Amino acid sequence: MTIIWLTLMVGFFFSFLARYYAVPNMNSPVFIRPSKFFAYVVAAVIVICSGLRNNIGDTFFYMHSYRVDDLSWLGILQNKDIGFGILQMVLKSYTDDPQILIVVTALITNFLIVMVLYKYARLFDLAVYLYITSGAFIVSMNGIRQYLTAAIIFAATKYILEGSWKKYMLVVLFAALFHQSALILIPIYFIVRRKAWTTASFLMLGLAVLIVLGFNQFSDILFSAIKDTQYGEYQSFSEGGANVFRVAFYALPLVIAFLGREKLRMLFPHIDIIVNLSLIGLLLMIISTQNWIFARLAIYFTLYQIILTTWVVKVFRKKDQKLVFLSFLIIYLIFFFYENVITLGLQYRSDYLKWFL
Repeated sequence: MTIIWLTLMVGFFFSFLARYYAVPNMNSPVFIRPSKFFAYVVAAVIVICSGLRNNIGDTFFYMHSYRVDDLSWLGILQNKDIGFGILQMVLKSYTDDPQILIVVTALITNFLIVMVLYKYARLFDLAVYLYITSGAFIVSMNGIRQYLTAAIIFAATKYILEGSWKKYMLVVLFAALFHQSALILIPIYFIVRRKAWTTASFLMLGLAVLIVLGFNQFSDILFSAIKDTQYGEYQSFSEGGANVFRVAFYALPLVIAFLGREKLRMLFPHIDIIVNLSLIGLLLMIISTQNWIFARLAIYFTLYQIILTTWVVKVFRKKDQKLVFLSFLIIYLIFFFYENVITLGLQYRSDYLKWFL
């Protein structure tokens, strides 16, 4: 954990400098432009931590498969998600060292995420801090292929906000080459581009609660529908449910966003789309308390919750905003420590950063 703690401190420090040296920019969605130089430094720090690891989650299995899998065209076409196979094939043409796969996926994933946060987060330093302490950064080192896919789609945030559906669909179809579950974002596009906190919003929340209450019946129907697909294997998935504390953390900014919804709309005209995407993430997290597999789908939405959290700070009176900002720092730090140190006992290992371990 030493490396991850250092990444949190150094990343937050440079993201703070990026916001401190921000300049007004009326063409920006957030009306300011943080220092791009320091934003690049933040991205580099996060990429180094993620890219030079050799453990956490399924990292070991990706490195093992890179060594032993048939990465010829025939082997790739016989497997699912050919985009990831092609990526590995290209990398293996240069080196057989599987660390290159971890470095490249970490670079693409984290650079895209940091740059989108740079553009749309109202408080860039808070966004970087939450990306690490909310667990999103740790998950990116676990579900490598799916988080790479999520980052590619996250980079298309501009298209979903502006209503450029053709460009957005092209990005989703490209991302689906790396993980087919990305295709769920096609209908989601049309669902979220509407006003937030309507009757439909509360009906979705109610539906999530009903699914939790009748989860056995719901899961029987769902897994019967997908049993003949590549996701049918999830029927025997037995990692348990998501932590209810994690669900509470996803709910917190949405509760504030609901209470300050009118002011948020004045501050950021596209906020309803961000709220709706965050709300879908919360619904999936509620359902995931029964089976963790639904948290895998929530990966596509939780990054928007980070953006939302940076905006809800501005809902409060100006004299209270520093206190709210500090409160978020403390609350998420406690959550980060509880989940990764106490609950998971997370260990970070690297062949390249040994002097920090």
